[in-house]
Amino acid sequence: MGMTEDELQARLDATIVAEERYGLVVEECGDQEVRLRFPERPRAWTMPALLAALDASLRAAAGADAEVTHLALTVLRPVQQADIVTLSRVLRRDRDTIHAETWLFSHAPIQPILHATATLSASA
Repeated sequence: MGMTEDELQARLDATIVAEERYGLVVEECGDQEVRLRFPERPRAWTMPALLAALDASLRAAAGADAEVTHLALTVLRPVQQADIVTLSRVLRRDRDTIHAETWLFSHAPIQPILHATATLSASA
């Protein structure tokens, strides 16, 4: 990916609408994995709000301009009303097609609340 945390933060801030950022903070941006935190939770973490965090997480790993074309989602346990932490990574790149996964956690990356795999298009 080749970006620093600050560069990725600026790119995500520029491409994700403010209402769907929930205070998004890029905590770690490594070669294999990206970790985001969403500290500004809505009144309650609803599925649409969780999907916004999930989308941001996938785009953080695959490229801020990438768009999800296919999504498989597994809810593993109920969400707690705490910060959401995401861990995402690219599984495979094939020209303009990117396959990625993300895990969502309530507050700390111990027990995931949600797992998703996705195909994204970088040519969108």
